[in-house]
Amino acid sequence: MSEQMNGVETQGNTSCFSEQNFNRLLVIMKDKNYAEGSHLFWEGDVSDKLFYIKRGRVKMTKSTDEGKELILYMYGRGDLIGQADPFFSSKHSFTAEVIEDCEVGIVENKDLEILICQHCDFAIDFMKWMGIHHRLTQTKFRDLMMYGKPGALCSTLIRLSNTYGEQHGDTILINKKITHTDLSNMIGATRESVNRMLSDLRKKDALEYENGMIVIKDLVMLQDICHCELCPNEICRI
Repeated sequence: MSEQMNGVETQGNTSCFSEQNFNRLLVIMKDKNYAEGSHLFWEGDVSDKLFYIKRGRVKMTKSTDEGKELILYMYGRGDLIGQADPFFSSKHSFTAEVIEDCEVGIVENKDLEILICQHCDFAIDFMKWMGIHHRLTQTKFRDLMMYGKPGALCSTLIRLSNTYGEQHGDTILINKKITHTDLSNMIGATRESVNRMLSDLRKKDALEYENGMIVIKDLVMLQDICHCELCPNEICRI
């Protein structure tokens, strides 16, 4: 797919759509701007639309009964997000919070149903997008459940490097400021335990900090700790 279609730069999880099918999506989108701190939707809202992020960033969270927040996904430009359930009435399982001012294209489910029914090639591309989303969810839960908190943290650092990383010689700079609280919310751990694990990784010379941002110095060590299966980047992302 070309890097730009109808003036919209494409990347993220929509690379599975052909140029023709992506343009079909663009035609039915209705643009809307969201300010930082606002929400695209809340957990429990009716899931009747998808959201294509043209600019900005969004985090998808799940809240526990005790009020603790778990960050499940972080989305940016080029990502299509929402609960992919066009033929059934359902409710959102997560909350989508805007963490950078966003320009979003909104796709109504009723318009999406028409595209799926009219164009079999679009339906195939849409199934590919759903498949990527399901694999991303499966691998994240595998990381959280199978290899303990150190494995989950290392996996999260690898995903961050694939999403925001910049290669500088033998090191990778994660070009977004990620706080220890953010990391703890991503893996369901306490901030104190994340501090200890990061300190251990620094002592082992696996990472360091540069202007408040994480620099990965030994990617192989992180991969060994989390038993990395070398998933493609569209799956191994935050």
